[in-house]
Amino acid sequence: MKISDILNAKKLSVSFEIFPPKQQSSYESVINTAMKLCSLHPDFMSITYGAGGSTKRNTAQIAGELQTKGNETALAHLTCVGASKEDISATAAELSKLGIENVLALRGDIPQPDANGNMPEGFFDAWKEKGYAHASDLVAVLKKSGNFCVGGACYPEGHPESYNRDIDIDNVKYKVEAGCDFLTTQMFFDNDMLYSFLYRLQSKGIHVPVLAGIMPITQPSQVKRMIKLSNAYIPRKLLMIVDRFQDSPEALMQAGIAYATDQIIDLISNGVRGIHIYTMNKPNVAEAIVSNINSIVEAVNV
Repeated sequence: MKISDILNAKKLSVSFEIFPPKQQSSYESVINTAMKLCSLHPDFMSITYGAGGSTKRNTAQIAGELQTKGNETALAHLTCVGASKEDISATAAELSKLGIENVLALRGDIPQPDANGNMPEGFFDAWKEKGYAHASDLVAVLKKSGNFCVGGACYPEGHPESYNRDIDIDNVKYKVEAGCDFLTTQMFFDNDMLYSFLYRLQSKGIHVPVLAGIMPITQPSQVKRMIKLSNAYIPRKLLMIVDRFQDSPEALMQAGIAYATDQIIDLISNGVRGIHIYTMNKPNVAEAIVSNINSIVEAVNV
């Protein structure tokens, strides 16, 4: 089923994200995790792609198993950084063969320099000459195929590489104009950031559904990583929670779930129609959040 149809049919959607294994030996463990998450009946599940497409084969395979074994709508991530046009065409064909109808089109993270500050030899020249430079280019190609519902990513606090927020919104608009059916936000921890972002999207004429990405903080190390990855502002309340309970994993997990739950309830109360939970492959965390909001979701979807 196409996610655009799900979003049109429901007043409120709840979805999950998982990541594939880096090592093939962990594949069955991740599949078992995915099936546990399926039992919570999300509206769909997305599967990440790995830096530079490093897990692309597992992404496609897990997406296929989610649909065949888990009876779940799958959203496969696809990045274009470092990939040739032929690579993209081959991956898209594989996804289509597996019955995957939904793709999240991303540029992807540019590789980090080595210890001497050097990038992989010829990386940029090969990418620019043989591949797609921007996510909007990838969106257009996928939509042209006619096989996929295509989503895109957005950053409520601005992409870390953007010069300013106005340029960042313009880049989001390029994706939508290329055919993006919906947007999923990077994680954020202050809902006011999202509300301001949604207003700016609407002022630019961007009206596709926007799914709010929620990351439950259950480990102290996640805070620094989230700041680095998404330029996220961490509210004092959340910093105090992490500081107070960092030496008690069980307490921090409970407090992190409570914080994420509060975020979600506030979002739903303010009319946000899509919640996308970054599960970090932790079914127990996702289950606790779903248990906290299931009656709320049912009430909205009556």
